[in-house]
Amino acid sequence: MSTVVWHDLECGTYTEDLPLWLGLAAEFGSPILDIGAGSGRVALALARAGYPVIALDSDPQLLAALHSRARSEDLPVSTVHADARGFRLTKPVPLAIVPMQTIQLLGRAPGRARFFAAVRANLRPPAAVAVAFSATVEEFEWRDGDQLPLPDIVEHDGTVYSSQPTAVRGRGDTFVLERRREMVGPGGERSVEEDVIVLDVLDALSLVAEAASAGLRCSAHRRVDPTSEHVGSEVLIFTSATTSPPLAGSRQ
Repeated sequence: MSTVVWHDLECGTYTEDLPLWLGLAAEFGSPILDIGAGSGRVALALARAGYPVIALDSDPQLLAALHSRARSEDLPVSTVHADARGFRLTKPVPLAIVPMQTIQLLGRAPGRARFFAAVRANLRPPAAVAVAFSATVEEFEWRDGDQLPLPDIVEHDGTVYSSQPTAVRGRGDTFVLERRREMVGPGGERSVEEDVIVLDVLDALSLVAEAASAGLRCSAHRRVDPTSEHVGSEVLIFTSATTSPPLAGSRQ
């Protein structure tokens, strides 16, 4: 259960990108494939707006939480436990979305090549796949005595969970994000662990070239502005190189 609590605490409150996904759903239709759906931050928002969603993730605990939440609200969400770098749906979809920095967790160019091949095979033309990524991440490192923002905190079943970012480091062609996670139980028992996430460094030109190798072309470039707590995102929207026209309002 702690996997779900941490995911909700560190990712679940982010809403800045939701208007973009809702707008694409209105343009391309459903069902929508949400890749890296986690515990349902985006999938549930889309389903509440009336769009059927296929939520794909490699973590069974997060998918189980998502399934339970969708079922409790009678929402049109189905789940698929699979790796984004190799999956097959029972039916193709008109729209696939890849929120936040999921694309930067797939293992550099070879992993992204497998992803693009898989998603291209599961699209129903005219169709699109929208991919969010962070091209730049500001590096920092916490040291004893430094003033840090308040950590994200939540209480669940009597246990208090606290998540505090402590560093972002550039390491070769990756960024390493470090957090300190602390739990305090109902009886005062305390545990602390370090959480590390490694993101591939990625730029728009590289992503466009990789998608082109799978038969997808970039038809639009959108941005999600940063907030005081979250970095901004670039969003590239790819369509079939042979069947789909450019999106209206494209900014290239």
